[in-house]
Amino acid sequence: MNHMTRDRLTGALRSPVAFSVLAGVVIGALFLAGTGADPVTAYGAVLTGSLGADGIGSTLSTGTSVLGMALALAIPLRAGLINLGGDGQMVLGGITAAVTGLYSPLPAPLTVVLALLAGMAAGAGYAALAALCENRLGVPLLVSSLLLSYPAVSLASYLARYPLKEPGSSLPQTRRLPEGVALPAFGESTVTVGLLLVVLAAALYWFADRRTALGYEIRMTGLNPRFTAYAGVERAGLTLRLMAVSGALAGLVGAIGVLSFPYRFLDGSLTAPGYTWTGLTAALLAAAAPLGTVLASFFFAVLQVGGLAMERTTEVPRELTQVLQAIVIVFLAARLRFPRRWFGRRNRQQEAV
Repeated sequence: MNHMTRDRLTGALRSPVAFSVLAGVVIGALFLAGTGADPVTAYGAVLTGSLGADGIGSTLSTGTSVLGMALALAIPLRAGLINLGGDGQMVLGGITAAVTGLYSPLPAPLTVVLALLAGMAAGAGYAALAALCENRLGVPLLVSSLLLSYPAVSLASYLARYPLKEPGSSLPQTRRLPEGVALPAFGESTVTVGLLLVVLAAALYWFADRRTALGYEIRMTGLNPRFTAYAGVERAGLTLRLMAVSGALAGLVGAIGVLSFPYRFLDGSLTAPGYTWTGLTAALLAAAAPLGTVLASFFFAVLQVGGLAMERTTEVPRELTQVLQAIVIVFLAARLRFPRRWFGRRNRQQEAV
């Protein structure tokens, strides 16, 4: 192993992320032992239930939404902007896709494409509104994005419960989309083409972040906004563009949810799993880096799905996985890392050999 590769590996192992994840696992094991449960059995149930033959489909389905929302929130976060309106933008994209799917006169394949684009447009427009509130009215983005989320969720709930409600149903849901208006699934699983769409979005994010001038401006704005302002980067315009892209991705997640099983908008189905906050956690864990965001999203999807399997197998509450997420973020915020001397001693031993 050459020096450059070894230094990169050592830096990754010494990073606050590695420390935070390991600390979360260790403290979670102590919690399990304190309640009389076997940590090895519980963690084994998490891995088997999420990555085994019976659970990988659910993990990928959950990961589609988690990764989509993580990307949506990571893009503005890369520039130091926090979008807390993911729920509203996602739900607005979902209900817009449902209305498009129900009333579009186009053939089913074109209706699916139109519904996806309509959901993205709705999310982008609503997120841009939050940016305009900051740029024009001076309302902090943190506040405007969060507060605008509530009327969007309430509007979608009203539409699902009254004008678009399925006749005869006791559930607050819209009518089922017409036959064929759905994203193609892989075999008999619940995993749809939506996974490929969010992976493509992640690839585009990586390319823009690493290979374009705009990506450089975004990173520098997040590191030092005053410097980029002196360099001529217009923060107001950048905020508007980044929020529009963020909202478009959140709207895409909502549209994918509606165009997948059960092929309708069900009030609360998009917000109840907490995709927005899990996605924000993943983006924070990865410091909004493209590849790190993908890995962190998959990690949290494994925890979310594996927690259910752990509860069924070992009777350990699935809330433990939420505790793990919280511990990881707390340690990450503390920016703790392994002491350099641990790795330095090991490197010297390797060089001596």
